Parts: sequence; C-alpha cells; structure tokens
Amino acid sequence: MRTRFARLSGGELINALARTRPAPATDTPASATARALRRLARRHQILTDEITDIDTELRALTARAAPTMLATKGYGVITTATLLVTAGDNPDRIRTEASFAALCGAAPIPASSGKTNRHRLNRGGDRQANWALHQIALVRLSSDPRTKAYAARLTATGKNCKEILRCLKRAIAREAWHLLTHPQPAPRTDDLRRGRHERGLTLTQAAHHLNTHPARISELERGTRPDTTLTAAYRQWLNTQQPQTHTA
Repeated sequence: MRTRFARLSGGELINALARTRPAPATDTPASATARALRRLARRHQILTDEITDIDTELRALTARAAPTMLATKGYGVITTATLLVTAGDNPDRIRTEASFAALCGAAPIPASSGKTNRHRLNRGGDRQANWALHQIALVRLSSDPRTKAYAARLTATGKNCKEILRCLKRAIAREAWHLLTHPQPAPRTDDLRRGRHERGLTLTQAAHHLNTHPARISELERGTRPDTTLTAAYRQWLNTQQPQTHTA
C-alpha cells in the first residue's frame, strides 16, 4: 500500500484513497487498513467541503457587517469576525478607542518604579480579540511599508520586538475602533476589470506594476478579497494608462 500511494500527496492522495474499493475488512490486515484509510479520506473530503461552506458564509457575513474593515490592509475574514464578536458582545464598553483597546487587552499597563518609566503587558481583556490584533500586526509587519517604517523608528528608540508589537496592537486597536464605530463603504471594484480590458492590459502587467501576483489582482477585481490600499493604487495606475483604440 505504501508503494502504491508513495508518489501521491495532498489532495491527490485523499482523492485516490477515497476512490479505493478494498475487500471486506475481515479478510486480511491489509484489507482492514485499506478500509480504514478510505474511511478517513472520505471524512477528510466531507470536512473540507464543510469548512469551505462555512468560510464562504463567514466572508459574506463579515463583508456585510464591516466591509471597510475587511478591505483594510491586514484584516482577514477570521480577524474581522473576531473583532466584530468582541464589539457586539460589549456595546456599552466601547464608547472610546481607549476603552476598546482595554477591552482587547491592548492597553499597556504602567509599571514605572523610581526613575524607570515603563509599561508592562496587559494580560486581561478579550484574549481572542487580542489574538486578532496580534495577527493583523504580524501581517502588516511582513507586507506593509508604513508599518515597517514605524517599526524601524521604534527600533531606533531602543524598543525590542515585543514592545514594538505592543505598540502596533495599540495602534491597530485605535484603527479598529474607528472602523467599527464609524464605518465607511468599501471602495467599488466592479469596474476595474472592464477598465483593464479597455486599456488592453493583462493581469500579469497589472500584478507586475503593483508588485503582487496575477491571482491577487483577479481576486481584487472579483471582489473576493477587497483591499482599500491596493484598490486605490490599482485605480491610480489604470488612470495613467491610455485606452486602446481599434481601427477598421
């Protein structure tokens, strides 16, 4: 059995195991093993389909409840949904951005002593919301130029990685509060593909200019993964391109 499926991995292996027709499990140990593997593979397929359905529903719900947040750099479906749950469960506790930061455990606690002026980690608040802020901070540190520049400035002042992350989470909590309490409509993207076609441009050309992948541009055009910053840069670039004229 190992030899038969040795060259397969991932989805191919799961599909191949699910299609097998082993003998009754009572015949030999090999038959029992094959039936167990087929059972596990089919369970994997069912759970994968269920996860896909749930992800689709959750994306639709978050897009309807907080479209601007979902389109902001670093906010994914799970992190947006987590922050929405935190805010929805505590509507009377988020009158200010400071109270929302405290609710998320992102407000550093003063721990000064004598001539030492410092703050320590806040271990209180909603830990799921704190996790969401942490994930957003990590995404931005890896891909957002403004966040990288901010982290570089903090590093120059002598702050370590943990202190920089705490500062970032506090800043993101402030931003998230504004996105939750003062929502704005997400930028439209349904005209981007038409604009690209009118100018005779390909997905590869757009992706190359915007320093991303063609699949990411396709997702943006279809509205499956909105991004306010990327949309603005894409639209600005399209406006600088001349439409093609067709002559007979």
